[in-house]
Amino acid sequence: MTVRGFDKLAVVTAPKAATLPRTENLKFVDPDMTAKGEKRARVAFTGYQTVWFNTGTLCNIACQNCYIESSPRNDRLAYLTRAEVRQFLDEAAALSQPPAEIGFTGGEPFMNPDILDMIEDSLGGGFRVLVLTNAMKPLQHFKAGLLDLNRGFPGQLSLRVSLDHYIPAQHECIRGVNTWQPAIDGLQWLARNEFDVSIAGRSAWAETEASMRAGYGKLFDELKLSIDALDSRRLVLFPEMDERVDVPEITERCWGILGKSPSDVMCANSRMIIKRKGAEQPVVVSCTLLPYSAEFEMGSSLAAAMHTVALNHPHCARFCVLGGASCSVHK
Repeated sequence: MTVRGFDKLAVVTAPKAATLPRTENLKFVDPDMTAKGEKRARVAFTGYQTVWFNTGTLCNIACQNCYIESSPRNDRLAYLTRAEVRQFLDEAAALSQPPAEIGFTGGEPFMNPDILDMIEDSLGGGFRVLVLTNAMKPLQHFKAGLLDLNRGFPGQLSLRVSLDHYIPAQHECIRGVNTWQPAIDGLQWLARNEFDVSIAGRSAWAETEASMRAGYGKLFDELKLSIDALDSRRLVLFPEMDERVDVPEITERCWGILGKSPSDVMCANSRMIIKRKGAEQPVVVSCTLLPYSAEFEMGSSLAAAMHTVALNHPHCARFCVLGGASCSVHK
């Protein structure tokens, strides 16, 4: 997809030549062995740094290539309730090594009517809180409550706003028409009111990271935002995830080849709580990226979810190992 005047910044979609169905190439099938017969890489749990809550998959917009397919109609993951979240917060607080951070993602978290109460309970429990948001209309309904929370828990609440590119037309290639200005308005409101704000962009462009950071830097200057575009924690550029595109499997040998450690991968120190539509209770899954894959479901408690994870999904390779990305503040 291209936009007039920005033909060199085309959205990267799945290349047909590299597209191979999982059932045909036999990759990511066996949790223990790769398609080539090598031992699959596994990640041992090292202790909680972040506990994530998926507040529900409903969103006010439908983005191109959304890994979780959030939209105004997708309710495959139901809204979590305040009571359900509190149950896990109580368990987290009682762990011998409690997590430092609670994360809220979706869908759009501010679509969930209990979101402010869930944030308040998390902050009141002594946790830092990170909320992933598009900063659009749903957030606007909670302005007064957010101001109260930011005043009541200074420095403990962070919001990461999704801006898929620093050029409006490119952002709207992914998010849809008329999505840029509402996001900017929400972002500027947060900044004016001294919230701790970071930005999430996407690497879906034929553009170097240096060029993207320079472009975002100019935008932040124009908007008078005190965000350092060179800081990878303040401007996170997420790799694209598309299961249709072929990606190498990660073997045990890859850690040495890539110069990485299993402890670098986010399933070493985080889990996510979800509630499937129609389910009686929430469950814990291995990470934020795999809410629909039954093989990554890890039980109904944080304690039960502390076991090793086999990197048996394309997202494990593309996003976490090769992409070096993490949804949390910690890496």
